[in-house]
Amino acid sequence: MSELRETAAWRTLESHRREIGDLHLRDHFARDPERGERMVVAAAGIELDYSKNRIDGDTLGHLAELAAAAGMPARREAMFEGERINGSEDRSVLHVALRMPRSRSLIVEGVDVVREVHAVLDRMAAFSEEVRSGRWRGHTGLPIRNVVNVGIGGSDLGPGMAYEALRGYSRRDLAFRFVSNVDGTDFLEATRDLDPAETLFVISSKTFTTLETMTNARTARAWALDALGGDEAAVARHFVAVSTNAEGVAGFGIDPGNMFGFWEWVGGRYSMDSAIGLSTMLAIGPDRFQELLDGFHAMDEHFRDAPLERNLPAVHGLLALWYRDFFGAQTHAVLPYSEYLHRFPAYLQQLAMESNGKSVTLAGAPVDYPTGPVLWGEPGTNGQHSFYQLLHQGTEPIPCDFIGFHHALEPLGDHQDLLVSNVFAQTRALAFGKSPEELEAEGVEPRLIPHRTFPGNRPTNTLTLDRLTPRSLGSLVALYEHSVFTQGAVWGIDSFDQWGVELGKSLAQRIIPDLQAAERPELGYDSSTDRLIRRYREARGRP
Repeated sequence: MSELRETAAWRTLESHRREIGDLHLRDHFARDPERGERMVVAAAGIELDYSKNRIDGDTLGHLAELAAAAGMPARREAMFEGERINGSEDRSVLHVALRMPRSRSLIVEGVDVVREVHAVLDRMAAFSEEVRSGRWRGHTGLPIRNVVNVGIGGSDLGPGMAYEALRGYSRRDLAFRFVSNVDGTDFLEATRDLDPAETLFVISSKTFTTLETMTNARTARAWALDALGGDEAAVARHFVAVSTNAEGVAGFGIDPGNMFGFWEWVGGRYSMDSAIGLSTMLAIGPDRFQELLDGFHAMDEHFRDAPLERNLPAVHGLLALWYRDFFGAQTHAVLPYSEYLHRFPAYLQQLAMESNGKSVTLAGAPVDYPTGPVLWGEPGTNGQHSFYQLLHQGTEPIPCDFIGFHHALEPLGDHQDLLVSNVFAQTRALAFGKSPEELEAEGVEPRLIPHRTFPGNRPTNTLTLDRLTPRSLGSLVALYEHSVFTQGAVWGIDSFDQWGVELGKSLAQRIIPDLQAAERPELGYDSSTDRLIRRYREARGRP
Protein backbone atom coordinates (compact mmCIF):
# COMPACT_ATOMS: atom_id res chain seq x y z
CA MET A 1 0.00 0.00 0.00
CA SER A 2 1.28 3.49 -0.89
CA GLU A 3 2.36 6.03 1.72
CA LEU A 4 -0.60 8.25 0.88
CA ARG A 5 -3.15 5.55 1.56
CA GLU A 6 -1.39 4.65 4.80
CA THR A 7 -1.81 8.14 6.24
CA ALA A 8 -4.30 8.68 9.04
CA ALA A 9 -5.94 11.39 6.92
CA TRP A 10 -6.66 8.95 4.07
CA ARG A 11 -8.11 6.40 6.47
CA THR A 12 -10.25 9.10 8.06
CA LEU A 13 -11.63 9.98 4.65
CA GLU A 14 -12.38 6.33 3.90
CA SER A 15 -14.34 6.11 7.14
CA HIS A 16 -16.03 9.43 6.44
CA ARG A 17 -17.06 8.20 3.00
CA ARG A 18 -18.72 5.16 4.58
CA GLU A 19 -20.55 7.40 7.06
CA ILE A 20 -21.97 10.00 4.68
CA GLY A 21 -21.45 8.59 1.21
CA ASP A 22 -24.95 7.20 0.89
CA LEU A 23 -26.68 10.32 2.16
CA HIS A 24 -28.70 12.07 -0.51
CA LEU A 25 -28.24 15.77 -1.10
CA ARG A 26 -31.86 16.14 -0.03
CA ASP A 27 -30.79 14.78 3.37
CA HIS A 28 -27.80 17.08 3.57
CA PHE A 29 -29.95 20.14 2.95
CA ALA A 30 -32.63 18.90 5.36
CA ARG A 31 -30.02 18.46 8.10
CA ASP A 32 -28.27 21.74 7.31
CA PRO A 33 -30.73 24.12 5.62
CA GLU A 34 -28.27 27.03 5.67
CA ARG A 35 -25.41 25.20 3.95
CA GLY A 36 -26.09 27.16 0.77
CA GLU A 37 -25.21 30.36 2.64
CA ARG A 38 -22.15 28.92 4.33
CA MET A 39 -20.54 26.62 1.75
CA VAL A 40 -19.29 29.47 -0.42
CA VAL A 41 -15.76 30.69 -1.06
CA ALA A 42 -14.77 33.68 -3.16
CA ALA A 43 -11.55 35.16 -4.54
CA ALA A 44 -10.34 37.33 -7.40
CA GLY A 45 -13.87 38.06 -8.61
CA ILE A 46 -15.04 34.43 -8.64
CA GLU A 47 -17.51 32.88 -6.22
CA LEU A 48 -17.77 29.12 -5.76
CA ASP A 49 -20.96 27.68 -4.26
CA TYR A 50 -19.99 24.13 -3.32
CA SER A 51 -23.04 23.37 -1.19
CA LYS A 52 -24.47 20.96 -3.77
CA ASN A 53 -21.64 18.50 -3.17
CA ARG A 54 -21.93 15.21 -1.31
CA ILE A 55 -20.14 16.51 1.75
CA ASP A 56 -20.98 17.66 5.24
CA GLY A 57 -19.44 20.26 7.50
CA ASP A 58 -16.45 18.04 8.30
CA THR A 59 -15.47 16.86 4.81
CA LEU A 60 -13.33 19.80 3.76
CA GLY A 61 -11.44 19.68 7.03
CA HIS A 62 -10.59 16.03 6.44
CA LEU A 63 -9.52 16.78 2.86
CA ALA A 64 -7.34 19.66 4.07
CA GLU A 65 -5.69 17.29 6.55
CA LEU A 66 -4.92 14.92 3.67
CA ALA A 67 -3.40 17.79 1.66
CA ALA A 68 -1.24 18.76 4.63
CA ALA A 69 -0.16 15.15 5.21
CA ALA A 70 0.80 14.85 1.54
CA GLY A 71 2.95 18.00 1.74
CA MET A 72 0.82 20.04 -0.64
CA PRO A 73 1.39 23.41 1.13
CA ALA A 74 5.17 22.94 1.09
CA ARG A 75 5.11 21.96 -2.58
CA ARG A 76 3.00 25.02 -3.35
CA GLU A 77 5.55 27.28 -1.67
CA ALA A 78 8.40 25.52 -3.47
CA MET A 79 6.69 26.28 -6.79
CA PHE A 80 6.32 29.98 -5.98
CA GLU A 81 9.96 30.13 -4.85
CA GLY A 82 11.25 28.67 -8.14
CA GLU A 83 12.47 25.33 -6.82
CA ARG A 84 12.78 22.52 -9.35
CA ILE A 85 9.58 20.73 -8.53
CA ASN A 86 9.36 19.20 -12.03
CA GLY A 87 11.55 16.33 -10.96
CA SER A 88 11.69 14.17 -14.08
CA GLU A 89 12.85 17.13 -16.19
CA ASP A 90 14.76 18.87 -13.36
CA ARG A 91 13.03 22.20 -13.98
CA SER A 92 11.40 24.98 -12.03
CA VAL A 93 7.69 25.54 -12.58
CA LEU A 94 7.21 29.29 -12.76
CA HIS A 95 4.13 30.16 -14.78
CA VAL A 96 3.21 32.27 -11.73
CA ALA A 97 6.19 34.52 -12.56
CA LEU A 98 4.66 35.29 -15.97
CA ARG A 99 2.02 37.45 -14.32
CA MET A 100 3.91 39.00 -11.41
CA PRO A 101 3.80 42.81 -11.55
CA ARG A 102 6.81 44.79 -12.68
CA SER A 103 7.43 45.93 -9.13
CA ARG A 104 8.08 42.39 -7.92
CA SER A 105 11.35 40.48 -8.03
CA LEU A 106 11.95 36.75 -8.01
CA ILE A 107 15.56 35.61 -8.09
CA VAL A 108 16.00 32.06 -9.36
CA GLU A 109 19.55 30.77 -9.70
CA GLY A 110 20.88 34.32 -9.77
CA VAL A 111 18.44 35.64 -12.36
CA ASP A 112 15.52 37.99 -11.74
CA VAL A 113 12.94 36.14 -13.79
CA VAL A 114 10.30 38.86 -13.33
CA ARG A 115 12.59 41.39 -14.99
CA GLU A 116 13.13 39.00 -17.89
CA VAL A 117 9.39 38.41 -18.24
CA HIS A 118 8.64 42.12 -18.45
CA ALA A 119 11.40 42.70 -20.97
CA VAL A 120 9.62 40.24 -23.29
CA LEU A 121 6.21 41.74 -22.50
CA ASP A 122 7.53 45.19 -23.42
CA ARG A 123 8.79 43.90 -26.77
CA MET A 124 5.48 42.17 -27.40
CA ALA A 125 3.61 45.38 -26.59
CA ALA A 126 5.75 47.48 -28.92
CA PHE A 127 5.30 44.99 -31.76
CA SER A 128 1.56 44.72 -31.14
CA GLU A 129 1.16 48.47 -31.32
CA GLU A 130 3.10 48.53 -34.59
CA VAL A 131 0.72 46.00 -36.14
CA ARG A 132 -2.49 47.36 -34.61
CA SER A 133 -1.67 50.94 -35.65
CA GLY A 134 -0.94 49.93 -39.23
CA ARG A 135 2.67 51.08 -39.03
CA TRP A 136 3.88 47.51 -39.59
CA ARG A 137 3.56 46.90 -43.31
CA GLY A 138 3.71 43.73 -45.31
CA HIS A 139 6.10 43.14 -48.21
CA THR A 140 3.93 45.07 -50.68
CA GLY A 141 3.33 47.99 -48.33
CA LEU A 142 -0.15 46.98 -47.19
CA PRO A 143 -1.01 46.93 -43.47
CA ILE A 144 -1.72 43.66 -41.71
CA ARG A 145 -5.39 42.68 -41.60
CA ASN A 146 -5.05 38.97 -40.79
CA VAL A 147 -3.10 37.15 -38.08
CA VAL A 148 -2.64 33.38 -38.22
CA ASN A 149 -1.23 31.65 -35.14
CA VAL A 150 0.56 28.41 -36.05
CA GLY A 151 1.23 26.10 -33.10
CA ILE A 152 -0.05 22.98 -31.41
CA GLY A 153 -0.92 21.90 -27.87
CA GLY A 154 -0.49 24.78 -25.46
CA SER A 155 0.82 26.95 -28.31
CA ASP A 156 -2.61 26.69 -29.93
CA LEU A 157 -5.18 25.82 -27.27
CA GLY A 158 -4.24 28.71 -24.98
CA PRO A 159 -4.20 31.58 -27.47
CA GLY A 160 -7.10 30.08 -29.42
CA MET A 161 -9.25 29.77 -26.32
CA ALA A 162 -8.27 33.26 -25.11
CA TYR A 163 -9.11 34.84 -28.45
CA GLU A 164 -12.54 33.22 -28.55
CA ALA A 165 -13.19 34.11 -24.92
CA LEU A 166 -12.15 37.74 -25.40
CA ARG A 167 -13.42 38.21 -28.94
CA GLY A 168 -15.70 40.96 -27.62
CA TYR A 169 -12.59 42.98 -26.73
CA SER A 170 -10.71 42.27 -29.96
CA ARG A 171 -10.09 44.48 -32.95
CA ARG A 172 -12.98 43.62 -35.25
CA ASP A 173 -11.14 44.92 -38.32
CA LEU A 174 -8.45 42.27 -37.79
CA ALA A 175 -9.10 38.58 -38.53
CA PHE A 176 -7.50 35.93 -36.31
CA ARG A 177 -7.12 32.29 -37.28
CA PHE A 178 -5.45 29.34 -35.54
CA VAL A 179 -3.75 26.45 -37.32
CA SER A 180 -2.57 23.41 -35.39
CA ASN A 181 -3.50 20.14 -37.06
CA VAL A 182 -1.02 18.62 -39.50
CA ASP A 183 -4.11 17.66 -41.52
CA GLY A 184 -3.76 20.02 -44.49
CA THR A 185 -7.43 20.86 -44.27
CA ASP A 186 -6.74 22.96 -41.19
CA PHE A 187 -4.34 25.24 -43.05
CA LEU A 188 -6.41 25.39 -46.22
CA GLU A 189 -9.61 26.38 -44.44
CA ALA A 190 -7.86 28.92 -42.21
CA THR A 191 -6.28 30.74 -45.16
CA ARG A 192 -8.80 30.17 -47.95
CA ASP A 193 -10.22 33.71 -47.84
CA LEU A 194 -7.06 35.58 -46.75
CA ASP A 195 -4.87 37.90 -48.79
CA PRO A 196 -1.21 36.91 -48.27
CA ALA A 197 -0.17 40.56 -48.70
CA GLU A 198 -2.16 41.42 -45.57
CA THR A 199 -1.42 38.32 -43.49
CA LEU A 200 1.00 37.88 -40.60
CA PHE A 201 1.91 34.40 -39.33
CA VAL A 202 2.92 33.87 -35.71
CA ILE A 203 4.93 30.62 -35.60
CA SER A 204 4.83 29.32 -32.04
CA SER A 205 7.30 26.55 -31.26
CA LYS A 206 9.78 26.64 -28.40
CA THR A 207 12.32 24.46 -30.23
CA PHE A 208 11.24 25.43 -33.76
CA THR A 209 11.29 21.72 -34.57
CA THR A 210 7.77 20.51 -33.62
CA LEU A 211 6.60 18.31 -36.50
CA GLU A 212 3.05 19.65 -36.87
CA THR A 213 3.97 23.29 -36.33
CA MET A 214 6.94 23.33 -38.66
CA THR A 215 5.08 21.41 -41.37
CA ASN A 216 2.35 24.05 -41.27
CA ALA A 217 4.95 26.84 -41.05
CA ARG A 218 6.69 25.64 -44.20
CA THR A 219 3.35 25.38 -45.96
CA ALA A 220 2.53 28.93 -44.85
CA ARG A 221 5.90 30.14 -46.12
CA ALA A 222 5.34 28.58 -49.54
CA TRP A 223 1.78 29.96 -49.65
CA ALA A 224 2.95 33.48 -48.89
CA LEU A 225 5.96 33.46 -51.22
CA ASP A 226 3.93 32.04 -54.08
CA ALA A 227 1.57 35.00 -53.85
CA LEU A 228 4.25 37.61 -53.16
CA GLY A 229 6.47 36.95 -56.14
CA GLY A 230 8.85 34.48 -54.52
CA ASP A 231 11.01 37.18 -52.93
CA GLU A 232 12.59 35.60 -49.84
CA ALA A 233 12.71 39.04 -48.20
CA ALA A 234 8.92 38.85 -47.86
CA VAL A 235 9.23 36.26 -45.10
CA ALA A 236 10.59 38.80 -42.64
CA ARG A 237 7.54 41.04 -43.12
CA HIS A 238 4.92 38.30 -42.84
CA PHE A 239 6.35 35.94 -40.21
CA VAL A 240 7.34 36.33 -36.57
CA ALA A 241 8.33 33.59 -34.14
CA VAL A 242 7.64 32.66 -30.55
CA SER A 243 10.63 30.42 -29.89
CA THR A 244 13.99 30.03 -28.21
CA ASN A 245 15.81 28.67 -31.28
CA ALA A 246 17.31 31.81 -32.81
CA GLU A 247 19.34 29.82 -35.35
CA GLY A 248 16.31 27.90 -36.58
CA VAL A 249 14.21 31.06 -36.73
CA ALA A 250 16.85 32.90 -38.77
CA GLY A 251 17.24 29.93 -41.09
CA PHE A 252 13.51 30.06 -41.78
CA GLY A 253 13.88 33.68 -42.87
CA ILE A 254 12.41 35.38 -39.80
CA ASP A 255 14.33 38.35 -38.42
CA PRO A 256 15.61 37.20 -34.98
CA GLY A 257 14.64 40.68 -33.80
CA ASN A 258 11.06 39.52 -34.28
CA MET A 259 11.52 36.40 -32.17
CA PHE A 260 9.81 36.47 -28.80
CA GLY A 261 11.28 34.03 -26.33
CA PHE A 262 10.20 32.19 -23.23
CA TRP A 263 11.83 29.81 -20.80
CA GLU A 264 12.23 26.15 -19.98
CA TRP A 265 10.24 26.70 -16.81
CA VAL A 266 7.14 27.56 -18.86
CA GLY A 267 5.21 24.39 -19.68
CA GLY A 268 3.18 24.53 -22.88
CA ARG A 269 -0.18 24.14 -21.14
CA TYR A 270 0.76 26.96 -18.77
CA SER A 271 2.05 29.33 -21.45
CA MET A 272 -0.93 31.38 -22.69
CA ASP A 273 0.24 34.37 -20.62
CA SER A 274 3.82 34.18 -21.95
CA ALA A 275 5.00 35.17 -25.43
CA ILE A 276 2.74 32.36 -26.65
CA GLY A 277 -0.01 34.92 -26.01
CA LEU A 278 1.34 37.25 -28.72
CA SER A 279 -1.69 36.65 -30.94
CA THR A 280 -3.93 37.37 -27.92
CA MET A 281 -2.14 40.67 -27.36
CA LEU A 282 -2.45 41.52 -31.05
CA ALA A 283 -6.19 40.91 -30.77
CA ILE A 284 -7.01 42.77 -27.54
CA GLY A 285 -4.06 45.14 -27.19
CA PRO A 286 -1.32 45.43 -24.53
CA ASP A 287 -3.49 47.15 -21.91
CA ARG A 288 -6.17 44.45 -22.00
CA PHE A 289 -3.46 41.78 -21.98
CA GLN A 290 -2.11 43.33 -18.79
CA GLU A 291 -5.60 43.05 -17.30
CA LEU A 292 -5.52 39.35 -18.16
CA LEU A 293 -2.20 39.02 -16.31
CA ASP A 294 -3.59 40.95 -13.35
CA GLY A 295 -6.44 38.44 -13.07
CA PHE A 296 -4.00 35.54 -13.08
CA HIS A 297 -1.88 37.21 -10.40
CA ALA A 298 -4.84 37.97 -8.13
CA MET A 299 -5.75 34.28 -8.02
CA ASP A 300 -2.08 33.32 -7.59
CA GLU A 301 -1.82 35.51 -4.49
CA HIS A 302 -5.01 34.07 -3.03
CA PHE A 303 -3.88 30.50 -3.71
CA ARG A 304 -0.53 31.09 -2.05
CA ASP A 305 -1.85 32.78 1.09
CA ALA A 306 -5.38 31.60 1.92
CA PRO A 307 -5.99 28.73 4.39
CA LEU A 308 -6.86 25.53 2.57
CA GLU A 309 -10.50 25.40 3.69
CA ARG A 310 -11.04 28.98 2.44
CA ASN A 311 -8.78 28.67 -0.59
CA LEU A 312 -10.83 28.66 -3.79
CA PRO A 313 -8.51 26.58 -6.02
CA ALA A 314 -7.63 24.23 -3.17
CA VAL A 315 -11.30 23.63 -2.29
CA HIS A 316 -12.09 23.01 -5.94
CA GLY A 317 -9.17 20.59 -6.34
CA LEU A 318 -9.85 18.72 -3.11
CA LEU A 319 -13.49 18.19 -4.02
CA ALA A 320 -12.40 16.77 -7.39
CA LEU A 321 -10.04 14.43 -5.54
CA TRP A 322 -12.86 13.43 -3.15
CA TYR A 323 -14.96 12.17 -6.05
CA ARG A 324 -12.08 10.58 -7.97
CA ASP A 325 -10.59 8.62 -5.08
CA PHE A 326 -13.50 7.98 -2.74
CA PHE A 327 -16.45 7.73 -5.13
CA GLY A 328 -14.68 6.32 -8.20
CA ALA A 329 -15.78 9.15 -10.50
CA GLN A 330 -13.88 8.72 -13.76
CA THR A 331 -14.90 11.97 -15.45
CA HIS A 332 -15.56 15.60 -14.58
CA ALA A 333 -17.68 17.94 -16.72
CA VAL A 334 -17.04 21.68 -17.15
CA LEU A 335 -20.11 23.52 -18.44
CA PRO A 336 -19.60 27.23 -19.14
CA TYR A 337 -22.79 29.18 -19.77
CA SER A 338 -21.14 31.57 -22.22
CA GLU A 339 -20.66 30.98 -25.91
CA TYR A 340 -17.43 32.97 -25.68
CA LEU A 341 -16.05 30.10 -23.56
CA HIS A 342 -16.88 27.39 -26.07
CA ARG A 343 -13.18 26.43 -26.30
CA PHE A 344 -12.62 26.52 -22.54
CA PRO A 345 -13.33 22.81 -21.88
CA ALA A 346 -10.92 21.83 -24.67
CA TYR A 347 -8.26 24.06 -23.12
CA LEU A 348 -8.84 22.50 -19.70
CA GLN A 349 -8.58 19.00 -21.15
CA GLN A 350 -4.90 19.54 -21.85
CA LEU A 351 -4.33 21.39 -18.58
CA ALA A 352 -5.89 18.65 -16.47
CA MET A 353 -5.20 15.42 -18.32
CA GLU A 354 -1.67 16.18 -19.53
CA SER A 355 -0.83 17.32 -16.01
CA ASN A 356 -2.40 14.58 -13.91
CA GLY A 357 -2.74 11.67 -16.32
CA LYS A 358 0.05 9.89 -14.44
CA SER A 359 0.35 6.43 -12.90
CA VAL A 360 3.64 6.77 -11.01
CA THR A 361 4.68 8.97 -8.10
CA LEU A 362 7.42 11.58 -8.12
CA ALA A 363 9.75 8.82 -6.95
CA GLY A 364 8.71 6.56 -9.83
CA ALA A 365 6.64 4.11 -7.77
CA PRO A 366 3.28 2.92 -9.13
CA VAL A 367 0.27 4.62 -7.59
CA ASP A 368 -2.47 2.44 -6.11
CA TYR A 369 -5.24 5.04 -6.18
CA PRO A 370 -7.00 6.76 -9.09
CA THR A 371 -5.55 9.97 -10.53
CA GLY A 372 -6.43 12.27 -13.41
CA PRO A 373 -10.16 12.14 -14.19
CA VAL A 374 -11.25 12.64 -17.80
CA LEU A 375 -12.31 16.26 -18.19
CA TRP A 376 -14.87 17.23 -20.81
CA GLY A 377 -17.70 19.64 -21.52
CA GLU A 378 -19.52 22.00 -23.83
CA PRO A 379 -21.24 25.35 -23.34
CA GLY A 380 -24.75 25.61 -21.95
CA THR A 381 -27.44 25.66 -23.06
CA ASN A 382 -26.37 23.56 -26.06
CA GLY A 383 -25.25 20.67 -23.86
CA GLN A 384 -28.68 20.49 -22.27
CA HIS A 385 -30.05 19.21 -25.57
CA SER A 386 -27.40 16.52 -25.97
CA PHE A 387 -25.49 14.90 -23.10
CA TYR A 388 -27.37 16.26 -20.07
CA GLN A 389 -29.61 13.22 -20.36
CA LEU A 390 -26.64 11.18 -19.13
CA LEU A 391 -25.91 13.67 -16.35
CA HIS A 392 -29.45 13.43 -14.99
CA GLN A 393 -30.40 9.80 -15.52
CA GLY A 394 -27.21 7.90 -16.32
CA THR A 395 -25.99 5.08 -14.12
CA GLU A 396 -22.99 6.97 -12.71
CA PRO A 397 -23.01 10.44 -11.10
CA ILE A 398 -20.62 12.81 -12.89
CA PRO A 399 -19.31 15.82 -10.91
CA CYS A 400 -19.94 19.03 -12.85
CA ASP A 401 -18.75 22.63 -12.79
CA PHE A 402 -21.33 25.18 -13.92
CA ILE A 403 -19.85 28.57 -14.84
CA GLY A 404 -22.18 31.57 -15.12
CA PHE A 405 -22.00 35.34 -15.41
CA HIS A 406 -24.25 37.99 -13.88
CA HIS A 407 -23.93 40.26 -16.90
CA ALA A 408 -23.60 39.60 -20.62
CA LEU A 409 -20.83 41.41 -22.42
CA GLU A 410 -23.30 42.53 -25.05
CA PRO A 411 -26.85 42.49 -23.57
CA LEU A 412 -29.61 41.35 -25.89
CA GLY A 413 -33.15 41.43 -24.57
CA ASP A 414 -33.73 38.89 -21.82
CA HIS A 415 -31.21 36.36 -23.16
CA GLN A 416 -28.95 36.56 -20.09
CA ASP A 417 -31.83 35.98 -17.68
CA LEU A 418 -32.88 32.92 -19.66
CA LEU A 419 -29.30 31.66 -19.84
CA VAL A 420 -28.56 32.03 -16.12
CA SER A 421 -31.94 30.57 -15.12
CA ASN A 422 -30.72 27.35 -16.69
CA VAL A 423 -27.53 27.38 -14.58
CA PHE A 424 -29.54 27.57 -11.38
CA ALA A 425 -32.23 25.15 -12.58
CA GLN A 426 -29.80 22.50 -13.74
CA THR A 427 -27.76 22.47 -10.53
CA ARG A 428 -30.95 22.23 -8.46
CA ALA A 429 -32.35 19.46 -10.66
CA LEU A 430 -29.10 17.49 -10.51
CA ALA A 431 -28.95 17.82 -6.74
CA PHE A 432 -32.53 17.07 -5.78
CA GLY A 433 -33.97 15.22 -8.77
CA LYS A 434 -37.61 14.16 -8.80
CA SER A 435 -38.88 11.19 -6.85
CA PRO A 436 -41.51 8.61 -7.85
CA GLU A 437 -43.70 9.95 -5.03
CA GLU A 438 -43.56 13.46 -6.45
CA LEU A 439 -44.44 12.19 -9.91
CA GLU A 440 -47.32 10.14 -8.53
CA ALA A 441 -48.65 13.22 -6.72
CA GLU A 442 -48.52 15.10 -10.00
CA GLY A 443 -50.72 12.46 -11.59
CA VAL A 444 -48.10 10.98 -13.89
CA GLU A 445 -49.23 7.71 -15.46
CA PRO A 446 -47.73 4.85 -13.40
CA ARG A 447 -46.03 3.16 -16.35
CA LEU A 448 -44.14 6.40 -17.07
CA ILE A 449 -42.95 7.03 -13.53
CA PRO A 450 -39.72 4.96 -13.83
CA HIS A 451 -38.81 6.81 -17.02
CA ARG A 452 -39.48 10.23 -15.57
CA THR A 453 -37.80 9.68 -12.21
CA PHE A 454 -34.68 11.77 -11.64
CA PRO A 455 -32.50 10.25 -8.90
CA GLY A 456 -30.70 13.50 -8.11
CA ASN A 457 -27.74 13.39 -5.73
CA ARG A 458 -25.51 14.48 -8.61
CA PRO A 459 -22.75 16.78 -7.28
CA THR A 460 -22.13 20.20 -8.82
CA ASN A 461 -20.03 23.30 -8.26
CA THR A 462 -21.51 26.66 -9.27
CA LEU A 463 -18.90 29.24 -10.24
CA THR A 464 -20.27 32.74 -10.77
CA LEU A 465 -18.52 35.86 -12.02
CA ASP A 466 -19.81 39.36 -12.66
CA ARG A 467 -18.94 39.39 -16.36
CA LEU A 468 -16.38 37.89 -18.73
CA THR A 469 -13.44 40.29 -18.96
CA PRO A 470 -9.71 39.82 -19.58
CA ARG A 471 -9.15 40.02 -15.84
CA SER A 472 -11.85 37.51 -14.94
CA LEU A 473 -10.62 35.12 -17.61
CA GLY A 474 -7.14 35.25 -16.10
CA SER A 475 -8.54 34.50 -12.65
CA LEU A 476 -10.65 31.64 -14.00
CA VAL A 477 -7.74 29.97 -15.80
CA ALA A 478 -5.49 30.38 -12.73
CA LEU A 479 -8.19 28.80 -10.57
CA TYR A 480 -8.09 25.66 -12.68
CA GLU A 481 -4.28 25.68 -12.88
CA HIS A 482 -4.03 25.65 -9.11
CA SER A 483 -6.88 23.16 -8.71
CA VAL A 484 -4.93 20.78 -10.95
CA PHE A 485 -1.78 21.50 -8.92
CA THR A 486 -3.61 20.73 -5.67
CA GLN A 487 -4.78 17.36 -6.93
CA GLY A 488 -1.36 16.40 -8.30
CA ALA A 489 0.44 17.51 -5.13
CA VAL A 490 -1.80 15.37 -2.94
CA TRP A 491 -1.43 12.40 -5.29
CA GLY A 492 2.36 12.84 -5.17
CA ILE A 493 2.72 12.87 -8.96
CA ASP A 494 4.59 15.22 -11.27
CA SER A 495 1.93 17.47 -12.79
CA PHE A 496 4.48 19.26 -14.96
CA ASP A 497 6.04 16.66 -17.24
CA GLN A 498 4.32 15.02 -20.21
CA TRP A 499 6.30 11.99 -21.29
CA GLY A 500 3.06 10.34 -22.34
CA VAL A 501 2.90 12.43 -25.50
CA GLU A 502 6.31 11.30 -26.73
CA LEU A 503 5.99 7.63 -27.67
CA GLY A 504 3.37 8.00 -30.37
CA LYS A 505 5.21 11.00 -31.84
CA SER A 506 8.51 9.13 -32.03
CA LEU A 507 6.83 6.11 -33.65
CA ALA A 508 5.23 8.39 -36.24
CA GLN A 509 8.70 9.63 -37.20
CA ARG A 510 9.72 6.01 -37.87
CA ILE A 511 6.60 5.29 -39.92
CA ILE A 512 6.75 8.38 -42.17
CA PRO A 513 9.63 7.01 -44.34
CA ASP A 514 7.76 3.71 -44.71
CA LEU A 515 4.72 5.54 -46.05
CA GLN A 516 6.73 7.67 -48.46
CA ALA A 517 9.40 5.24 -49.71
CA ALA A 518 9.55 4.84 -53.51
CA GLU A 519 10.19 1.12 -53.16
CA ARG A 520 8.31 -1.39 -51.03
CA PRO A 521 9.74 -1.02 -47.49
CA GLU A 522 10.74 -3.83 -45.19
CA LEU A 523 8.23 -3.69 -42.35
CA GLY A 524 8.46 -5.29 -38.94
CA TYR A 525 6.14 -3.52 -36.54
CA ASP A 526 3.27 -5.95 -35.90
CA SER A 527 0.72 -7.63 -38.11
CA SER A 528 -1.87 -4.86 -37.69
CA THR A 529 0.47 -1.90 -38.23
CA ASP A 530 2.23 -3.61 -41.14
CA ARG A 531 -1.08 -4.29 -42.88
CA LEU A 532 -2.31 -0.74 -42.33
CA ILE A 533 0.88 0.67 -43.88
CA ARG A 534 0.63 -1.67 -46.87
CA ARG A 535 -3.03 -0.77 -47.36
CA TYR A 536 -2.26 2.96 -47.24
CA ARG A 537 0.55 2.61 -49.77
CA GLU A 538 -1.72 0.61 -52.05
CA ALA A 539 -4.43 3.28 -51.85
CA ARG A 540 -1.82 5.94 -52.74
CA GLY A 541 -0.54 3.92 -55.71
CA ARG A 542 2.79 3.03 -54.13
CA PRO A 543 4.39 -0.43 -54.34
